[in-house]
Amino acid sequence: MSSPPPASPQALLPGSIDEVVAALAAQRYLCDRRLATALFLSLRMGRPLFLEGEPGVGKTELAKVLAAALDTKLLRLQCYEGLDVAQTAYEWNVARQMLEIRIAEAGHQGSGELLASLYRRELLIERPLLSALTQERSPVLLIDELDRADEPFEAFLLEVLGESQISIPELGTVRASAPPIVVITSNRTREIHDALKRRCLYHWLEFPSLQQELDIVRLKAPLASERLSAEVVRFVQRMRGMELFKSPGVAETIDWANALVALNAMRLDPQTVHDTLGVLLKYQDDIARMRSGEAQRLIDELQVP
Repeated sequence: MSSPPPASPQALLPGSIDEVVAALAAQRYLCDRRLATALFLSLRMGRPLFLEGEPGVGKTELAKVLAAALDTKLLRLQCYEGLDVAQTAYEWNVARQMLEIRIAEAGHQGSGELLASLYRRELLIERPLLSALTQERSPVLLIDELDRADEPFEAFLLEVLGESQISIPELGTVRASAPPIVVITSNRTREIHDALKRRCLYHWLEFPSLQQELDIVRLKAPLASERLSAEVVRFVQRMRGMELFKSPGVAETIDWANALVALNAMRLDPQTVHDTLGVLLKYQDDIARMRSGEAQRLIDELQVP
């Protein structure tokens, strides 16, 4: 008896915005309707989703939980200065090619035949971009922190994002039979060129509201008391209104709540806050400012019954 054909990628996608919210919630990711709408349209229209926002608001995490929700592979390309094609798309297996040359020389193989054998498909090493185009089922391709890469790298991405293909001079064009679901993130340390943004749907991911962040902490730090969770979230929300070098993200809020639980804290007090500021803040100047009296002021402002 033959097995049924695999479901098409389109059939596996959420059928509504509410289904997007529910699918992400099932993976313990809470999102508002605006983000769910942007993601739904990206999936339905087959367009990359470009997410900008402060570090720590959940941009990278969204791609991870989306792959889990769709039960598909996640391919992550972490961007940094100096990225090139060999690190992001493909490179030839030079060691194998050298071996082929030695074998050809020993067998007195013709140069034309040798050249063809050196650029066979099996000698191509796939990096994340090319691998995303060769999967049998659409993967989630996360291009993370694109603003860290050099501007010329954006130009290379245009073919991948626009046509779901990569041109390899020695081999030809590799086209995706199952186009990847692309999520691009940026912390906006520099502006991304309009040519790339026009190929994407755009969404600015903000820090969550107090109630949204409290719901997240309840989900991710379930051992924290209701009073501690509320004080932690209100404290962090007030910190983000200060002129800090790097405001704490949602991930830091969750880590802090779990750290306080590990210390058996039931509520915030100045000493515990001072001792654990390294969980929230990653720059000494910000920590020094909080220890100079700002932490006590914020604790005094908390109005949690």
